[in-house]
Order: sequence, then structure tokens, then C-alpha cells
Amino acid sequence: MSFRKFQLLMSKYGFSIITMVLELVLVFWFFFWLGRWTPTLWIAFVILFSVATILAIVNRSMTPESKVTWLLVAFIPVFGPLLYLMFGERRLSRSELKQLKNMDQMKFREDNSYELRLELKNTDKSAYGIIKSLLSMDHNADVYDGTESQFFPLGEEMFQKMLEDLRKAEKFIFLEYYIVEEGLMWNSILDILREKVTQGVEVKMLYDDIGCMATLPGDYTSRLQAMGIDAHKFNKVIPRMTVAYNNRDHRKILVIDGQIGYTGGVNLADEYINHIERFGHWKDGGIRLNGRAVKALTRLFLMNWYINRGTISDFDQYHLDNKAIDASGLYIPYGSGPKPMYKAQVGKNVYQNIISQATDYVYIATPYLIIDYDLTEDIKNAAMRGVDVRIVTPSIPDKKLIQLITRGAYPDLIAAGVRIYEYTPGFIHSKHVVADDDFGVVGTINFDYRSLVHHYENAILMYKTPSMFDLKRDFENLFENSQEIHEDTIKNTWYQRLIKEIVELFAPML
Repeated sequence: MSFRKFQLLMSKYGFSIITMVLELVLVFWFFFWLGRWTPTLWIAFVILFSVATILAIVNRSMTPESKVTWLLVAFIPVFGPLLYLMFGERRLSRSELKQLKNMDQMKFREDNSYELRLELKNTDKSAYGIIKSLLSMDHNADVYDGTESQFFPLGEEMFQKMLEDLRKAEKFIFLEYYIVEEGLMWNSILDILREKVTQGVEVKMLYDDIGCMATLPGDYTSRLQAMGIDAHKFNKVIPRMTVAYNNRDHRKILVIDGQIGYTGGVNLADEYINHIERFGHWKDGGIRLNGRAVKALTRLFLMNWYINRGTISDFDQYHLDNKAIDASGLYIPYGSGPKPMYKAQVGKNVYQNIISQATDYVYIATPYLIIDYDLTEDIKNAAMRGVDVRIVTPSIPDKKLIQLITRGAYPDLIAAGVRIYEYTPGFIHSKHVVADDDFGVVGTINFDYRSLVHHYENAILMYKTPSMFDLKRDFENLFENSQEIHEDTIKNTWYQRLIKEIVELFAPML
């Protein structure tokens, strides 16, 4: 056992995990005890429990593949229904329902939003359709001009610019990240945050409790609060079984004074800036916004803060000093997340719309490729109608089982004409899409079930922005530094194929 794993086991997180395992054992013991004490009652209870679970699944709004998977699981006596209760259905508390209702009443629209959409409708109906679809799914998203952007092909390049901007902060700093780990990157940022707090700058921070389970001590929020940083864990781990743990905060957002915003795949840990090496060269990317569109990143942070903390009633107080920048192109920052917080799979639908309407090319970078039938068919259909579809995945994985599943998707896609590349220097963590010199996406949304269904995510949809072409050039460099995969490049054994099929079957619940 590694020191990190031993440290995790002995921490409060280890205690919580052990407690939840004991709770599960106790539930199973009760069922077996009931079966021995009164078999008739036990059989009746198991049947009713299973039937109720099956009816709940049938009547639940979910994708067909998810519904089929959960139905298969539900037919397993005792274990199946319990698994569904633990991980299958997210129910909101009264306070959460109240918060959701309040958020639904918060509608945000820029003064020139209607004019921008009308102009786009008259000049590019295809692009207008993609953007209109996004706005209908995420009511807090909007169309912005007056924004300049800078794309960073590597985390270390973005990190240096982040430090420069943080030193210039005057009013507030918001941070929301999935992983934070002590080291060069985070300690450098923390030094600036501590200095800014002494200068009267408001600093709020959210980090995912499970994402940081192995990287930060359990009392780290208390340490930050003692420094004057208003820090909290998202979806805090407590020792009880709950489906809520399935919905993680996978976002990466930094907002400075409501004017400067960052997002992308880069977490606050040293492997993301290649200060340490874990899986070869870490290829990641992100984007810096300056201007009107940062309002949306500010709101995205405040929405999750509100979900987690139940505070902040006046979101507009953080938009007062936002200034427009003279620059071309349109930006639509958006969020994606689980039901019932989000009514639709926003991240998946944006990808689908871009791929389905592409006529020339679509380039995709993702660390994981575990996608459902609909998205797979959209990618294949694009290739079959002559679109140059290319997908880049890692050559060196961070999770070998996930790479096995990812590679299992290659043959079907290649047969349809999709070109697959693996980034040979190491691990690519970027989540980027660019298509037809019209649209680009930079964000946190992987091409896998967890990102597309379960996690809170965010991304920037760009339309004809200068940085979008920088993104395209980065893809061209990627292709040169990657190995193209052909049908005979990777040969899977029979047991690898079996594992892949089994995992894909249960992927909707992972």
C-alpha cells in the first residue's frame, strides 16, 4: 500500500468510507436475518422492494440505455434495489428544492442579447440554431460580444498568466476546482490569495470534497478560513450512504473582479503544469476571458455556491464593474450538470449539435471516450457524410481500465471513417472541440458518462473568435505529435473485449 493510500485510509475520509461499508453490511445482515426469522415475510418484502424499484426506474426520466442498465440491476434480489437507492436516483431536500425554485426565477439576459441573436439568425442560421438550442437548455447562459480571449495549449502557460492577473485583483476572487493539491502551483496561488485578503479583497473558494480526498487534509477549509478565505467543500463527504456523492463538482473556474475569467481542463495541482510527471507529458489547455462574457462565469460560480451554501441573493453586485472589450466573435459560457438541477444533458447536446451540423471538419480532444449510442452515431454519421472527424486520446492513461474501454470504441468509429489519434508523449487531459472554423469549445466536459450525465461541468462555446483559430492550430500540432490508430494498430484479446463489453453495459451507472 502506497503512503498516499494509507494516509487516505487513516483520515476522516477513510473513516467515512469504512462507516458506509459497515452501514451496507448492516443492511444486508438485516435482510438475511429477516429471511431466517420469517421467510414468508422476507419473500414478500423482497418482491415488493424489487417491484417498487422497477416501477420507479420505468417511470423515471432518463436515457434508454441508463434505464435498461438499471432494470437489469434491479432484477437482482436485494442487492439491485439497494444499489439503485444508493446511486440511481437523486432526490432533493426541501432546502434544495427551495434553492432550485429560486434559481429558476433568476433569469439573466444581456441588453444586446436579442440583437446579437437576431443578427446571427440573418447571417448564419445553422450557428443560430446551435446557440438557440444551448440557451433553451441553460437559462442562465447568454450570448456575449465585447470579450477578448486567449487560448493556452499548456497548463504551465496558463498558470503564469493566472498569477499575473491574481496579483492585480482589487475587489473579489472566486475559485471553483475539482482537484487542489499542495505544491508549487497551489502554494503560489495561495500566497497571493493571503496577500489579497489583507488588502480587503473578497476571496471565495469551492473545491470538491471527493476530488480532493487524496490531496488535501479533511480540515483544510478551516485552515483557509483562518487565513480569511471563505472556503467550503462542495458536496461534503459524511459517513452515510447517499446518491448525492455521485454528483461531483468537476468545474474549473477562476474569476477575478468579474472582468477576468479562466476555465479549461487545468486543476490546481503540479502535474497539470508539468512540474511533476505522473503519466508522461501532461497535455492540457484552458482559456482566459476578458470582458462581458465573464459575467456568465461569475454566475456559474455563484450558482454552485448557492447550491452548496444557500447564500447570496443579489448576484448582480458582482457584475457592476464589468467592462466590454473591443474584440470580434461571440462567447456563450454555459453550465452542465445532473438532473434535476439541469433539465437536459447540456454538455452532450452541445457536442451533438456541433457534430451533426459540421460540413468540413470536427476535431475532438478528450482523455476518455465512453459515450452512448446517440453520440456515437452522430460522430459516425458525420464521418460517413464526408466530414473530416478526428479524435485525440491519451497514449499513456491515468486509468488503464478506462483506456481499455476507450480503445474498445475505436473499431466501430474507424470503420465509419473517423480518424483516431493517441497522444504519444503522455496523457492528454484537454476537453476541446473545434469545427468548420465556426465553433470551438473549451471546458471541463469529457466525452464520458460521468461528465455528460453526473457531474457539474462548465465550458465556453465560441463562435468565430480569434482564439478559436489558435485552438485549431493546437489540434494540428497534436496530430503531428500523436500516433494515428488503424484497425491493426491495437489488438484486443478476448478477455479485454469481454471486460470492455461488461463495463460499457454498466457505464450509465458509473
